[in-house]
Amino acid sequence: MNAGFYIDKRDKLTRRVRWQQLDEDLSYAANQLDRDVVARDQIRTIIQTFRDRLFTEIFPGRTEVPKTLIFAKDDSHADDVVQILRKEFGKGNDFAQKITYRTGTARVVTKKKAADGQEVEEITWVNTGIKPEDLLSSFRNSYNPRIAVTVDMIATGTDIRPLEIVFFMRTVRSRGFFEQMKGRGTRVITPDDLQAVTPDARWKTNFIIVDAVGLSEEEMSDMRPLERKRTVSFEKLLEVVSFGNREPDVLSSLASRLARLDRELTDDDRKQVTEAAGQPLAQITGRIVEALDPDFQLEAAKKTSGAGEPSQDQIKQAATKLIMEAAQPIAANPNLRNRLVEIRRSYEQTIDTVSKDQLISAGHDPAAKQKAQSIVQSFEQFIRENKNEITALQILYSRPYRQRVTLKQIDELAKAIERPPRAWTADRLWQAYQALNRSRDWSASGQKISFSHGARENPPLRISPVTNSSASSRLLSEL
Repeated sequence: MNAGFYIDKRDKLTRRVRWQQLDEDLSYAANQLDRDVVARDQIRTIIQTFRDRLFTEIFPGRTEVPKTLIFAKDDSHADDVVQILRKEFGKGNDFAQKITYRTGTARVVTKKKAADGQEVEEITWVNTGIKPEDLLSSFRNSYNPRIAVTVDMIATGTDIRPLEIVFFMRTVRSRGFFEQMKGRGTRVITPDDLQAVTPDARWKTNFIIVDAVGLSEEEMSDMRPLERKRTVSFEKLLEVVSFGNREPDVLSSLASRLARLDRELTDDDRKQVTEAAGQPLAQITGRIVEALDPDFQLEAAKKTSGAGEPSQDQIKQAATKLIMEAAQPIAANPNLRNRLVEIRRSYEQTIDTVSKDQLISAGHDPAAKQKAQSIVQSFEQFIRENKNEITALQILYSRPYRQRVTLKQIDELAKAIERPPRAWTADRLWQAYQALNRSRDWSASGQKISFSHGARENPPLRISPVTNSSASSRLLSEL
């Protein structure tokens, strides 16, 4: 299309259309179709060809459109396909339906007058009350819809037994994913159940694949799992990346661990990680995954070189640059690495299923006072060393004794002392203070219960009872 022509520009979300004059000639690659550029005539040609050959070559002698599932490229493409299906088959809105995760929202266009007096369209989205599950149930059990258009919602794990045509209007890179999509048509069904939704069908002995995009299984690849270094610890992966290792398997495994950790983070931990990294953990993970994606590397090479088909050296250079940039937030930030390791450890438990315990003795523990003294001394040393680092301690040391601190600052201190390797809790510290008679209200009972542990190198496990569990609320008042 030459410069000077007027073309339509459409918003993907609102689908509002405006005119724009081309400043330069318009050209686009095949992989931009239906994503960046919409060629409605191409979609129309595909649908018309399918319609004209449906009852002559695909299912000769039939009069009812068989249950057909079309895979579109994205939600906007699915909308275009549904509109053209309804128009070309002339069967009404119930004939073809879009079933995606956005099903159930409708676009409402209201015409209003702007401040300058011109009429403008105001577009809003409302909930129609239609659920994707309801449409899917109708597609499976009712006469309409005859054709369902989806992106990936029905690609896996969905059983639609009357389905007789699987129609691809999008490419598929993964052989495994293609097999799953293709498998939607392999479900068997009894003749009676099939005829209940498709009256002129006798039985289902096969299903048809319609390939409108040139799928080729030879061009597909077996997708490798993201986790490729299962025997390497999370801490070791962080360490080797910090030392300059940029092997794809190492970065892929690190991305897998980071993604898993990101799903487990509490709100407070997520905030701490974001502050340490300067960006969300999910963003770091996403950039690593993108840097390892061959398609993303190819696009980067095209932009860098300006060539439509970059050479292997250009692709390799672009990939190296992407990988280096993606790993930089982890490799150049030791504080972030340490914080990630601490948080990961705090979420783990060690489970001993081998050792056996047995009771040795029960009585007063002469070592209880010594043990408590050690905990208290360690805690007080921690307070002295961190009085300029933690807000709550700064306030305690800089303000009058009677001046209150906020709950947020107390919570900050509590979380700091719970981190490995200290793993202190308010209850544990108060038990130590109680044993030393540091509390104004309590005195230590000194009673002990000792157990022998199956692992000989470990000392006896000693349990001292606590007479009052509410002491944690008074932790800071005793400092």
